[in-house]
Amino acid sequence: MKFRSNRLALAALLAIAWLAAGGMARAQTPTPAAVAAAKELVLIKGATAMFDPLIPGVIESAKNGFLPTNPQLAQPLNEVAAELRKQYEPRRNEIIDEVAKIYAQHFTEQELKDLVTFYKSPLGKKMVTEEPFAVDQSLKAAQAWAMHFSDEVIERFHVEMKKKGYNL
Repeated sequence: MKFRSNRLALAALLAIAWLAAGGMARAQTPTPAAVAAAKELVLIKGATAMFDPLIPGVIESAKNGFLPTNPQLAQPLNEVAAELRKQYEPRRNEIIDEVAKIYAQHFTEQELKDLVTFYKSPLGKKMVTEEPFAVDQSLKAAQAWAMHFSDEVIERFHVEMKKKGYNL
């Protein structure tokens, strides 16, 4: 299941990157100072945590691709995977740099500096710590609402189809 979630996370990230790349044609080339401010913003917001599973996920996915045809190599493949995770960890900065460039293409240098100032403020720091919980609770509330709404819609289908002479 972890393998599947890593692949889903990778697929989601690639989809986001693809969508972001589509908007890059409209954006201007950012200044180095704008990119630096954007990188600071990304780091301050803790947005880099969503990229943490990428390198291990890609390595795990590759390893798992070899296992079905080479099950006897599980131990050596695990050893190589562990070594590759250490070796490739510094490459994490590459995606952070790319994300910073994307932010810098969508916000002016001054806007990025203003955002950095905000996220360094007490309210900004609170936003960084509390927003993940608020988003998680919001997603759970939306899921509960959708389940309740689904029950309501299914019941309406029963009622409306019964009016038409059908029993579902």
